[in-house]
Amino acid sequence: MSQDIVVNRGLDLKLVGQPQREIIIPKHTQDFSVYPSDFHGVFPKLVIKENDKVKAGDVLFFDKNSEKVKFVSPVSGTVNQIVRGERRKVLEIKIKADKTIAYKKLKNLKIDNSSKIIDFLLENGLWTFIKQRPYDIVADPNSSPKDIFISGFDSSPLSADYDFITYGQEEPISMALELLTKLTNGSLHLSIRKESKSFLRNVGGIVLHNVSGPHPSGNLSTIINKISPINKGEVVWTVNLPDLIIIGNAILQGKFIAERTIALAGSSVLSPKYVKTIIGQSISSFLQLKENNSRIISGNVLTGLKLDPKGHLRHYNNEITVIPEGNDYDLFGWAKPLFNKFSVSRALTFSWLFPDKKYDLDTNTNGEHRAFVVTGSFEEVFPLDIYPMQILKACMYQDLDEMEALGMYEVSPEDFALTEFICVSKQPHQDIIRKGLDLMKKEIG
Repeated sequence: MSQDIVVNRGLDLKLVGQPQREIIIPKHTQDFSVYPSDFHGVFPKLVIKENDKVKAGDVLFFDKNSEKVKFVSPVSGTVNQIVRGERRKVLEIKIKADKTIAYKKLKNLKIDNSSKIIDFLLENGLWTFIKQRPYDIVADPNSSPKDIFISGFDSSPLSADYDFITYGQEEPISMALELLTKLTNGSLHLSIRKESKSFLRNVGGIVLHNVSGPHPSGNLSTIINKISPINKGEVVWTVNLPDLIIIGNAILQGKFIAERTIALAGSSVLSPKYVKTIIGQSISSFLQLKENNSRIISGNVLTGLKLDPKGHLRHYNNEITVIPEGNDYDLFGWAKPLFNKFSVSRALTFSWLFPDKKYDLDTNTNGEHRAFVVTGSFEEVFPLDIYPMQILKACMYQDLDEMEALGMYEVSPEDFALTEFICVSKQPHQDIIRKGLDLMKKEIG
């Protein structure tokens, strides 16, 4: 069964540096790291110590709030260092990897019982790929989702082409889809681009959504809002298509294979391509830059995390983006016509005359932080049936009743990346929403 979804409101930000359809395999590196901060709301309790030997799939830590949720090593090797911050908070687990990865042997799983499936996913670190709404956190294994949504494409700038990076992975993806159908009494929804020729069109047991329109058409909140809005007390689970490969391979091959094919993109990358790598791998093993004064991002330019040149690929990201650092300023830039800047308004820029032009943008915000200015522009790029300005303000003055009434259960921080990008007040929209969601979880649960 399939249906069409047309997203009319949004914004496609066209940037220089789209990766070529060529996959490279980087040189071997022993430098790997796992970051507990990748899992928002998780309080890690370590089960390893420095100098311990681990295999790929061995447990490194579990969540203090839910001890069943375990987090595993992506490679085999030696725990080289445990980096701690204030109050002994675990910031990073450094692993010196073996030249040849040794895998923990996983128990065989028969997909016939939902409780056995959940136990298998929890015990082997696979549950971390399943997130939930509300709150956009690792799913509560004790919850019962009314539906499960799978993101089959990414519409963000310079994003990885899911059809390309999942090519040849039909068997593990199909296995993972069959597994997920056992975990809900509702429907398994999968969104793909309308023009996609993916094999997923021929997979049974799912509800397929052919999506067209600008970013954020690839965000699951956009689909959830149109198909199955979340009311108080309801839960939906979400998964990204590339993560199904890891889940499926764990069942088929009996080992945790943390491989990813990621997009290496951006105008500052010497040769934008796809890279076959492993979660947590040092980016220095494959990153070559045109210039040193660049911003390295794990993820896309709108929602990604800033890395240093010795940083590592983070748990959920399928993209490394590098763009120029915007620490220089144009003389009288605010008062003269600009031809190489992008803007959704027509004030002193001419980007609206060239809708297909690609821009080499840097990180400069072209303005300073100030109080909210009501322009009405947020609604033009925000496709959810929610008032973005009002919900942002409700989060800022922490009115839980108003946040509930405005639809806070349906949103995640990434849904406000575009409103943050076009905000003339330079307000940190994603951070505001994340703090609002954390407050709701604490006070309402």
